[in-house]
Amino acid sequence: MPSTATLAPLLLLLAAAGGVGAFAPPAPSAAAPPCSSPKARGSPLFALDPVTYLRTEWVAAALCTNQTPRSADKVLQLGCEDGRVVNFVPRTVREIITSSAEPNGEGLTVSCERQLKQMAERRKSAAITYSNQMADNLADTPSSSIDIVISLLAAQRMDENGMDWKQSIREAGRVLKPGGRFLFVESAEVGNENESYLDEVIGMSDIYIETNKEGSQQSTSAGSEGGEEGEEETSPLFEEVGYDQVDMVLQPHIAGVAIKALDADMTPAEKEKMMAQEESDRMAELSLNAFERGSKRKRRKKKKVVAEED
Repeated sequence: MPSTATLAPLLLLLAAAGGVGAFAPPAPSAAAPPCSSPKARGSPLFALDPVTYLRTEWVAAALCTNQTPRSADKVLQLGCEDGRVVNFVPRTVREIITSSAEPNGEGLTVSCERQLKQMAERRKSAAITYSNQMADNLADTPSSSIDIVISLLAAQRMDENGMDWKQSIREAGRVLKPGGRFLFVESAEVGNENESYLDEVIGMSDIYIETNKEGSQQSTSAGSEGGEEGEEETSPLFEEVGYDQVDMVLQPHIAGVAIKALDADMTPAEKEKMMAQEESDRMAELSLNAFERGSKRKRRKKKKVVAEED
């Protein structure tokens, strides 16, 4: 199983944003006991809490800016609800693709489309591809076609609207290119059962992309039924997950980066071919180094003979 590590750049940017280890949330007063029920914590009123909102927005902006490589062209956001992603991603991004977390399979709201359009016109950077695909079923997006997938406070909305937020993580892994990044700033616990968002992302290291002979892909768990034949056709989805807690908020949140494995989409034949090519390149480099060392020795010997004759 791939190791889970905390990415140093992520820690630095979160620390710079003041979101890591700054201080613990203030204890509630006796006159105002905290809401203990999951329903109350996931209510729209709590979602508008200014402390949590501002802190997570700050961390989300830093995360998107610092963890999006210059080479990234396409960005997809899970559950768009406004136009903030346009300002969060670097200007080097060429295309932003949307998805919806609205109830009853509805597409993007008019307000969301208007804000995206206004932000894009102001910044004059990435083009917006408006898609009404559901965040837990990215039907309009081909596999291995996206450089960066972003999820900003979308999991709780998906859960409240009857969508499968866990499936949205799997879909993010499916559409990412090998080496692509999944950036997330989400509530630490999601839904009425208080399920850990981070545990689900880390668990994706045990999720495998199964590629059949026709080339189509399907996400399966490492322990799922399918026998030894299925295990021979699989590769780990995320090879590394970096994360940290977002402090100074009234509701615990988590921020992190998950990197898709470079061989996640390869068939066994393709992996064997890649390994053979790597070995061939290694042997060629060794041969070249040996040739260069031999040439240097010959030149030194020739110089020494000429010096002795003089």
